[in-house]
Amino acid sequence: MATGEISRRLRRLPRLRVLGRDVTVARGPFVRTFGLALLDREEAGPGLLIPRCRSVHTFGMRFALDLYFLDAGGAPASIHLDVPPGRVVSDRRAAAVLELPAGGKSS
Repeated sequence: MATGEISRRLRRLPRLRVLGRDVTVARGPFVRTFGLALLDREEAGPGLLIPRCRSVHTFGMRFALDLYFLDAGGAPASIHLDVPPGRVVSDRRAAAVLELPAGGKSS
């Protein structure tokens, strides 16, 4: 895969503007389960929105994540920055989770 090219897993999924970023929307059980796991940072693109989600894991991640748990209105319910691989993070108030490669520009 060429440097900077988004993963095939994410390439054909819909995109949505969330917190000032155009991100891929996770559709289907495979993408919802694996998210950005097993991808290099360059393949992850700008991030992934996982609708109807209150908990994520970072098992299999090759880089840290900034996690934005969003309420039903799309506003951050909680933010967890620089979450390393091998963790489980949740927020029972969340209606969706925005996964971003750690250290990127955020709103």
